[in-house]
Amino acid sequence: MLAGLSNVLKITELRQKVVFTLIMFLVFRLGTHIPVPGVNASVIEQLFTQGNLFGLLDMFSGGALSKFSIFAMSITPYINASIIMQLLTVVVPKFEQWSKEGDEGRKKITQITRYGTVVLGFIQAFGMAFGLKVAIINPGVGSILLVAITLTAGTTFLMWVGEQITDKGIGNGISLIIFAGIVSSLPGGIYTMFEYLSAGTISIFSLLLFLIIGLAMIVFVIAIQQGQRRIPVQYAKRVVGRKMYGGHSTHIPLKVNQAGVIPIIFASSVLMFPVTIAQFINVPWVKTVAEWFAWGTPMQTVLYALLIVFFTYFYTAVTVNISDMAENMKKHGGFIPGIRPGKPTADYLDRIMTRITLAGSIFLAIIAILPNFIGAITNIQGVYFGGTALLIVVGVALDTMKQIEALVLMRHYQGFMK
Repeated sequence: MLAGLSNVLKITELRQKVVFTLIMFLVFRLGTHIPVPGVNASVIEQLFTQGNLFGLLDMFSGGALSKFSIFAMSITPYINASIIMQLLTVVVPKFEQWSKEGDEGRKKITQITRYGTVVLGFIQAFGMAFGLKVAIINPGVGSILLVAITLTAGTTFLMWVGEQITDKGIGNGISLIIFAGIVSSLPGGIYTMFEYLSAGTISIFSLLLFLIIGLAMIVFVIAIQQGQRRIPVQYAKRVVGRKMYGGHSTHIPLKVNQAGVIPIIFASSVLMFPVTIAQFINVPWVKTVAEWFAWGTPMQTVLYALLIVFFTYFYTAVTVNISDMAENMKKHGGFIPGIRPGKPTADYLDRIMTRITLAGSIFLAIIAILPNFIGAITNIQGVYFGGTALLIVVGVALDTMKQIEALVLMRHYQGFMK
């Protein structure tokens, strides 16, 4: 590992990218401690003692939401805008045309995503400010607008920071901001466990069991994230003039977890919404429904797993166009050995995609609900070890290391990963 880091530091360009990324991380972490003016943060912190949607958003923001800082919404509006644009690209012909125009089309889609981020950010910020007006010191229209504008500006600045990391740093900037927010809670969790150990609340055996389960989950996530079904493709030989083209073999990599962490986020948002809304409605039957959907209850766990399976299939069907894949293969003279080009190829790919998506959805469901049982197994409470956070951290780390590896090998040095 140290040899790999020394290879990175040998390359001036790569060293500058790493330093720039770390500086942007520092800016992000400093911003999480700058409070929104006119808000009593102690009132906000009381909402995070229960399992609700705020707790999930606080994890993504690196604790900025519980402090109600200027980065309280983190980059969530940008993620929502990106997902909406990705879905609209499938159903809106103009957006689909832009997606096929290369860099120019992507620039247009990115620009609309930015505008969408500002709009969604202001709507979310205004809703948060209005819903949490009990925490505003001098509640009023002016104060609510000030809080909404401040939160929107913080999200817009974070979006700019993410784009700067993508352009001048290492990896995907938006993903790395979420990564930094999640990892920032790691020292606090370690400190809490050692406090429990010192006080005799937990035993050494419980701590070792917790670490073993955590390590096993990380290995499991890496194996599935890297897992793929490779479909062999053969290209026919073509003679153009005096030159021969094609005749080579390749493969189509179909990932087991094609949807990533999106299904877990969707399922979490759907199930946490009733609990979050119930906190603002003092009606008995609403409270009863909220208790049914409380985090960790049998009904919530079963529905959580089923919704993850559903959203995995839904998101994979929206983002992976099997028909276009088969058509493009046919246009370039490619075929799967033993399968006729055209519709038979599309049906074959669809069958395989359906099967591996089932494995991927079950994997996501297990990773998502397993933390509900870790506390009962290890007797360690108050230390969050969520599947959503683990998937994001492992996925972003793997993608970033691959980019570093590519840059190192491009300079003819020994690779970063072995």
